[in-house]
Amino acid sequence: MNRREVSYAFLRANARRLAALAFVVLLAGCESFPSSVEESNFQPSDKPVTVDTVTRNDRLAELARAQHPRILATYGGEYSDPKLERMVAKVVGSLTTVSNNPTQTYRITILNSPNVNAFALPGGYLYVTRGLLALANDSAELAAVIAHEMGHVTANHGLARQQKEAEEVLATKVVSEVLGETPTAKVALIRGKLRLAQFSRNQELEADAIGIKTSGLAGYDPYAAARFLQSMADYSNFRSISGATDPSLDFLASHPNAPQRIELARMHARQFGQPGTGATDRDSFLAGIDGLLYGDTPEEGYVRGSTFLHPGLGISFSVPTNFVIDNSAAAVTATGPGDVAIRFDGVTLDRKVTLPDYIRSGWVTGLDAASVRTETINGNEAAIASARAEGWQFDITVIRVGGQVYRLLTAAPVANTTINVIARSVGGSFKALSASEKAALKPLHVRVITVKAGDTAGTLSAKMVGVDRKLDLFRLLNALSPVASVSAGDKVKIITDQ
Repeated sequence: MNRREVSYAFLRANARRLAALAFVVLLAGCESFPSSVEESNFQPSDKPVTVDTVTRNDRLAELARAQHPRILATYGGEYSDPKLERMVAKVVGSLTTVSNNPTQTYRITILNSPNVNAFALPGGYLYVTRGLLALANDSAELAAVIAHEMGHVTANHGLARQQKEAEEVLATKVVSEVLGETPTAKVALIRGKLRLAQFSRNQELEADAIGIKTSGLAGYDPYAAARFLQSMADYSNFRSISGATDPSLDFLASHPNAPQRIELARMHARQFGQPGTGATDRDSFLAGIDGLLYGDTPEEGYVRGSTFLHPGLGISFSVPTNFVIDNSAAAVTATGPGDVAIRFDGVTLDRKVTLPDYIRSGWVTGLDAASVRTETINGNEAAIASARAEGWQFDITVIRVGGQVYRLLTAAPVANTTINVIARSVGGSFKALSASEKAALKPLHVRVITVKAGDTAGTLSAKMVGVDRKLDLFRLLNALSPVASVSAGDKVKIITDQ
C-alpha cells in the first residue's frame, strides 16, 4: 500500500466491478473447447524469437525491454533467493536441452508476488511468481508450467500478441507512459492496461501440447501438467472464498481452464506411458522452496484474518469478519455484502492544515459540508464526514498519526442502511501500533517438514500461523484431496512466521 490522492470514482467503480470481475473469472473457468485436437496442429516455429534474436531486431528489442520493467512493477519486482533460483534454473536447463532448438536462450525471472502466475514474452523472457512456486509440489509440475510458457515462445505466440498491442498503440506508448508518471501512477497505469499472456484458446492448447511433450522428453512426469492444472483450479476456488489476492493477476484469469483441458493434458501425457512414468524430483523442489516468502511483503503490510497491520507505518485496523481484504500495491481495499467497499490509504498533510479543512478542500465529491465533525479515535486526532453522489453514499474518516494522515473511505448504495455502523466500526478499530506490536509482526514463509508418527492433516495444519481456513489451505498447498491422509516420513508444506 502506498500513499496517494484518490477520488470517489474509484469507490463507485470498485463496488460495481467486484460482481463483474467474479462473473468474468467464472466464465474463464467454464470456457469449452473440442475434446480432441489434432497433434499435427502443434508445430513449433522453426525460427523462435529468443533473447538472442530479439537483440538483433530493434523493434522487438524495444518491445521486450519496455514490457520487462512494467511486469516487475506490477508483480513486486524480482524475488531473490539463490537456493530457489538454482532449483528453477535446473528445471529450465533440463527443458532447454530437449527443445527443438537447444541453443535458444531464455531469461527466467522469479517475481515477488503471492499471486499464482507464469507467462512469457517475446525474446524468451519467462516469468514465474513465488505464489506459483508455493502452490506447486514437485519439479515436474514446475517443469510443466515453464515448458508451457516456453511453448508460447517457440511457437511465436508472444510475437503475435505484441504485434496486436502495437496496432492498438499500446506498446509504442509504454516508455513515455510509465516513465512520465509518479511511482503510484505507474502502478495504476499498469493495472489498468497491462495485458499478460492474453493468448487465444487454441494457442493455450498448443502451448499445453508443446509443454507436455518437452517436459516428458526431459524425463519429467508428463502427468504433472494435468495435476497442476487441477491444483490451480482448486486454488482459484479457494481464493474466490478467501479473497487473498488480486484475481486479475492470477494464471487462470488469462489462461482458459476447464475439466476438458485437464483431460486433454492427460491425453498428451499418455503418449509417454501410464501414470507413474517419469521423474517428479520432489525432494529437490521442496528443498528449493523451503523458506519461501508467503503472502504479503513487509513493505506492503500484512493481512491477518480481518485485520490489516503495517509494521512500517505502525498502524492497524479491522473490517467486519464477513469482509475480504485485498492488499495491493495501490491501496488496501475491503469488500463485503451489499456492494459495500472500503478503501484505506494515506496522504502527507501540512500540520497547519486542520482535518476538517482538509476534508472541505475539494477532493471529496458530493460532500455534505454540514456533516464534517472532529473526533478522537484511540487517542488520535480525526475527522468524519459524509457525501452522496450518483446513487452512492460515502463515509469519510481521516486520522492524523504524527506527520501522516490516513483515510478510510467507505462506499455503499444509497439504499444501504448499514454504512454508518460499518464505517464507525472500522474507523474505531484504527490504532497506532506499539513498539512491541510492530516487533511481533513477522512475514510468513513456506516451511517443509517431515510427517511424524501420529501426525494428521488436522494436527499439521494446526501448526500454521497467520492464515485462515488452515486445514483447507494445508490440503490445497500439498495437493491432498478432502479424504487423503498423510503418512510418517512424508514431506509436507506448512505456513509459519518462523
